[in-house]
Amino acid sequence: MAGAGRPRALVLAAGRGERLRPLTDTLPKPLLPVAGRPLVHATLERLAAAGVEAAALNLHHLGSEIRAALGQRYRRLRLVYSEEPVLLGTGGALPPLADFLSAGREALLVNGDSLCRWPLERLLAAHRRGGAAVTLLVHRTVDPHPFGGGVAVEAGCVVAFRPGPLAARVARSRRVFAGAAVLDPDLIARLPEGPSDIVDALYEPLLEEGRRIRAVETARPWFDLGTPARYLEAALARGLERFPARGVRRLPGAEVGSGARLSRVVIERGARVGAGARLRDALVLPGACVGERAELIGSILGPGALLAPGERLARTLRVVGPAGQPIDRRFDAAADQAAAP
Repeated sequence: MAGAGRPRALVLAAGRGERLRPLTDTLPKPLLPVAGRPLVHATLERLAAAGVEAAALNLHHLGSEIRAALGQRYRRLRLVYSEEPVLLGTGGALPPLADFLSAGREALLVNGDSLCRWPLERLLAAHRRGGAAVTLLVHRTVDPHPFGGGVAVEAGCVVAFRPGPLAARVARSRRVFAGAAVLDPDLIARLPEGPSDIVDALYEPLLEEGRRIRAVETARPWFDLGTPARYLEAALARGLERFPARGVRRLPGAEVGSGARLSRVVIERGARVGAGARLRDALVLPGACVGERAELIGSILGPGALLAPGERLARTLRVVGPAGQPIDRRFDAAADQAAAP
């Protein structure tokens, strides 16, 4: 039975980040830099602000780095970890944490690779009004087509999770799941041990039984950081949200040489941009170096990577390989943005 106190949360942080490779070969997605700090910090802040008592993070790929970066507490929020030697998926991550989550009034489930100032207080309040087994946050304006067609919503409730005749017949609109859900902890007992997908194993069976899954809509900026183009856009949007339209943000310790021309650029801590360089729509990650008169256009320069003097890089993610050599991954921004998660 669910506890009577404050809610508890699970941040899904175990994924390999396959679509962000080679950046995620050495950097787990929850630690991706966004405006001078790891992505997961923004998530934990929102959980703490919503009154969450404690949060768990499931770990698999580079999990030791996540644990070392966060420790046992983030500000007022107590942290625990659930190691997954084998990836358990969005459903399978919950049973190992059943006792932990059941000690809370509700269980919040949050995607660790999303960036949003989630209205978690409103999500919890909607769930507490009763009548729904699960309450999902969905986005009002994001195009559902790049996200598998989204979920079918009718009269404030999710009525189908897959595109098809049922969804077309009963729903007036489709919405994109925005990475946060509230569920009654008692439902965790319905999930099988081992790997599972929460939609297949829990949400769709609930709908088949006639149970309600409420949809709470938001229009707040929301980003899925699953691909290089999406990560670039999210990092620029959050990093420059209080700057002019083509602004530049230098984090502490970043250096920019004389005569450099910069437009819509974030330069993370300890990175350097040489004299006369030209950067547009670019992200320079910690410790990276853009050489003199080099050009970085619509691209990401990974931690510690070098763009040689006079070199040009466009629509490319560059990281440092295992032997210290540069590894480049070209990406087409439009196709990458449209890639289904």
